[in-house]
Amino acid sequence: MNHEPLIQNTINFVKETLHNAEGGHDWFHVERVFHTTKLISQHEEVDALVVQLAALLHDIADPKFYDGDESIGSNMARDFLTSQSVDDNSIDHVVKIIQHMSFKNSLDKGSVTFSSKELETVQDADRLDAMGAIGIARAFNYGGFKNRALYDPDVPPNLNMTKEEYKKSNAPTINHFYEKLLLLKEKMNTETGKRLAQERHQFMLDYLEQFYKEWKGE
Repeated sequence: MNHEPLIQNTINFVKETLHNAEGGHDWFHVERVFHTTKLISQHEEVDALVVQLAALLHDIADPKFYDGDESIGSNMARDFLTSQSVDDNSIDHVVKIIQHMSFKNSLDKGSVTFSSKELETVQDADRLDAMGAIGIARAFNYGGFKNRALYDPDVPPNLNMTKEEYKKSNAPTINHFYEKLLLLKEKMNTETGKRLAQERHQFMLDYLEQFYKEWKGE
């Protein structure tokens, strides 16, 4: 079956929905995750349609921009896919991926109740976009959007946050490296994801070393 019309309709829907989104969670973020998902899926036995739809729809309504409401995105995705006459099994799978792929859910083991190779593939692609040069740019873009400090030596990272603490955190952006970004390498699911994460992880370490030198005026 030719799924290109459905994929293009989904792209158009996401572009329209996210046209005023914050720069780290906009269409270009989704597009990068989409391309990386397709790259990873070349080496995994997955349902190609499900992973592509999940990649395109995973941030259609990020909870952090909706007062923490985690139901809006999955409901929007379900409604859209239903309007496109996608089969019920595929819709359910895409929705479950959206509901379970976020990093904050990994902080609450009780909320991780679903797994699939498709989830692992899209999750790796999304996490890779939070690493490396792009990940750094996205972190500081969101920090600026929330008017957070770049760094405060008197505010140490919280390395044992619960999901709720993570959602409510207003810590300096540098803390986010230790609370999330530097943890992602060890959370990769696929071999391709693990390979791509290595270089991006090292780039972040090098960046932090340079950041602290400049912070001290060296």
